[in-house]
Amino acid sequence: MSGIVSGIDYSLLFSSDASSVADASSAILTALYSGASTSGPSTAVSTGNPLTDLELAQANQTNDIAQEAKTPQVAEAITAFTKAIGSAKNINDALANPAVQQVLLTANGLSNYIGDTALVQKVFLSDPSDPKSLVNQLSDSTLLSAVQTYNFGQTGLSDLQNPKIQATLTDAYAEVEWRNSLDAATPGLSNALTFLSQASSIKNVSDIVDDETNFDVVTTALGIPQQIVNQDVNAVNNAITSRLNISQLQDPKFVTSLTDQYLLTMQQNAQSGSSDSTSLTALAVQASSLVV
Repeated sequence: MSGIVSGIDYSLLFSSDASSVADASSAILTALYSGASTSGPSTAVSTGNPLTDLELAQANQTNDIAQEAKTPQVAEAITAFTKAIGSAKNINDALANPAVQQVLLTANGLSNYIGDTALVQKVFLSDPSDPKSLVNQLSDSTLLSAVQTYNFGQTGLSDLQNPKIQATLTDAYAEVEWRNSLDAATPGLSNALTFLSQASSIKNVSDIVDDETNFDVVTTALGIPQQIVNQDVNAVNNAITSRLNISQLQDPKFVTSLTDQYLLTMQQNAQSGSSDSTSLTALAVQASSLVV
């Protein structure tokens, strides 16, 4: 296939206007993948253009999560979770149940602990206020947050039996599954949604490095090798601040442009099977106002 697509103004890729870069990149992808499947409004099926997929995900999020909850796999998991809570004799019994672990841990971003029953029981029943407790010794901020939220060591099974808490957990579980389906169709789409919602809270380099989503979006969009995280603090700071004026993350238009570039790069990497290839979109980042 030729590398030139007719009808595209490639000069826009080298404009200082980030929105022009995004528009040109979007046009290229639309031209290349205009034959892709577009079966209805579901964002779980990519249009072939990640920027369009992002717009659809934002517009249809509430409805799509509700539909995700009705899919057989998710609905069965939720039913099994509710049934297991109803039959549990105590909190230890509940935490040992695979159906409870599936929903509780997935909904709280802890799916990597599913099946590690002994650890799950000990951690969730430990005292988050005790510096020597197991949950604090593990140094997992996501796990600590969940333990603090539910505090099963004090509340026992009562919180899990609360219909409102169960609804919150099952809704969150359905959203995680929806986001997984988005990523399967459009690489990085879930991160893009999250980054757009929290970018304005980034005030320094630490807010980028210490958050997995922020780090992935920023480094990918700016062409910074993620291995930089293994370098010393000064090297990481220089790598990011030499290409990004962090104050610009207070500008919604800039954040949108940066997020668009992330999605375009993720799309390209998925197609090429490599994160190191050079492309028109990579050149666009170097030449655009994303690099400051």
